[in-house]
Amino acid sequence: MKSNKGFTLIELLIVVAIIGIIAAIAIPGLLRARQSGNEASAIGSMRAINSAQATFAASCASGFYANALTGLASAPTTGGTAFIGPDLGYSDTPTKSTYQINMTGTTATTTVTPCNTSTLASGYHAWAEAPTATSGMRYFATNTSGTIWGHTSTLASVLDTAAPTGGVPLQ
Repeated sequence: MKSNKGFTLIELLIVVAIIGIIAAIAIPGLLRARQSGNEASAIGSMRAINSAQATFAASCASGFYANALTGLASAPTTGGTAFIGPDLGYSDTPTKSTYQINMTGTTATTTVTPCNTSTLASGYHAWAEAPTATSGMRYFATNTSGTIWGHTSTLASVLDTAAPTGGVPLQ
């Protein structure tokens, strides 16, 4: 006797269709979660830059700031640890969680010698840009004031001490 146990083609097609519908519902949510994670990472990078600059100014440069991220990544020549982690300090324009992080400062004319090899600045501004719409729909910036701003268009024009045009302070 021949056994007819198993699934029919119709039953298998129904199961595949149900899996396809569930995937179609879940994928946009997963993409939004990834985007939110990337944006949270960019905000965290702005906070890390603010903290590193405050520590650098207070303990290393007599109130002045580092002009570049690589300056914050340099440890004091007398020993100790760098002011910012290697994930942000390996380059002057690192990419972290698909956001390109940039920082620049207003070069200062001073006789102060920093505790490391940094070029000193009287102020700084940093910004995070998403290179593609899938990696994040918002842009972020910070400056000497320590405020972090978010906006739906680039904030690369933020100044050392002024709020960027159209930027919304994040809490």
